[in-house]
Amino acid sequence: MQPHPDDEPDDRPDDRPDDRPDDRPDDRPEDSASILPAHLLIGIDHVGIAVPDLDEALAFYRDTYGMTVLHEETNTEQGVREAMVGFDATPGGPCLQLLAPLDESSTIAKFLDRSGPGLQQLAFRVHDVEEASATLRDRGLRLLYDEPRRGTAGSRINFVHPKDAGGVLVELVEPAITGG
Repeated sequence: MQPHPDDEPDDRPDDRPDDRPDDRPDDRPEDSASILPAHLLIGIDHVGIAVPDLDEALAFYRDTYGMTVLHEETNTEQGVREAMVGFDATPGGPCLQLLAPLDESSTIAKFLDRSGPGLQQLAFRVHDVEEASATLRDRGLRLLYDEPRRGTAGSRINFVHPKDAGGVLVELVEPAITGG
């Protein structure tokens, strides 16, 4: 994540308690080797929400929250009709992915049958999905695919098994390269 221009350091005194080592920020674990290397992880890409009817969900998020459709497609490989929705004020920022099943055999249809509509996954944006996947595998996590698959808008994706991620289906998203 790029620093915000308003986050420039200032001349205020350091408010750190005396018992905290100066060389380690509060939120950094003792063993920094236990976190995903910063050069791989960019931040939160989206939160996936399973819905039975994409058109109804789009109307709800538009009319209730003022969100707009940023991207919409049918992904037959994943068995979904999907849309990314967000706010115009945050282009390129985290968004919601609304996922509706194409048929009863899709993973999203099975999720809806089991859990009903709602949060289905949390997606992290990564620089390199292969490297992020390999790093997580080296740490003992199971990934759903041996090789990345095509995701929304030509992105490349993989998933961390929810049993290895605290019950959360975690998606790794390497956005498609755009522009020239």
